[in-house]
Amino acid sequence: MDEDLIEQYRYFLKDSIRKEIDFSQTDQNRGADVPPIEKPYRANAPRIDLVKPDAWKNITRIDLTTAIGHRESRRAYTKEPLTLEEISFLLWTTQGVRGEVVGSHAYRTVPSAGCRHAFETYLVVLNGKGLDQGVYRYLPLSHQLLFEFSEERLARKIVDAVYRQPYPGNAPVTFIWTAIPYRMEWRYHLAAHKVIAIDAGHVCQNLYLACEAIGAGTCAIAAYDQEALDRLLRIDGKDEFVIYLSPVGKVRNLPEK
Repeated sequence: MDEDLIEQYRYFLKDSIRKEIDFSQTDQNRGADVPPIEKPYRANAPRIDLVKPDAWKNITRIDLTTAIGHRESRRAYTKEPLTLEEISFLLWTTQGVRGEVVGSHAYRTVPSAGCRHAFETYLVVLNGKGLDQGVYRYLPLSHQLLFEFSEERLARKIVDAVYRQPYPGNAPVTFIWTAIPYRMEWRYHLAAHKVIAIDAGHVCQNLYLACEAIGAGTCAIAAYDQEALDRLLRIDGKDEFVIYLSPVGKVRNLPEK
């Protein structure tokens, strides 16, 4: 192995960069406008109201010890669709907003460095009960789904974009998280990028645990064709790009709760 190159890439995992940054010169401290905490959308864009936490009727309660103990990556799914209530639950547990938005802070169900929450959540829906096939985006501030677009041969295209790993093409829904890095860079400058990666882990772990409550499974994917997946979502790949994804589907033979 190239030891110099290895050392260079390991540097990303350290927090040494913080000693090199003049934080007085971040955009936040220079008075730049706070970036939006949710990606804007057209006022007349088609939106679907999701089921709110106080209205869930079919979400099974599961104790945390059991959920953690059963958590594992699952890649084989039944043909059963996910319901809107189940999708609502998974979206809220991974990026839902708790309480009122205060200034530029939206306190969510997962932690984020400086409460910056640099992610957008897209869904590739192949088999959602009452939902057309297509690409959707979660609107956490209003707890709604925004229909982005339909796409021919969507299952095949997402499989191609993950180097032919088949399970996103068989899953009723695949969660895809994009990063809008400036949300974090505005406060942390070059120290932003490591914590964005850390935050992605917080989000996906919540998805794993939440799946245990609805008889579903998931498997995080970090190996994908960056440019192909960005194109599939119709994002620019610079100011917004895919950082992580995880297909979700019902599974057989789950352990007893």
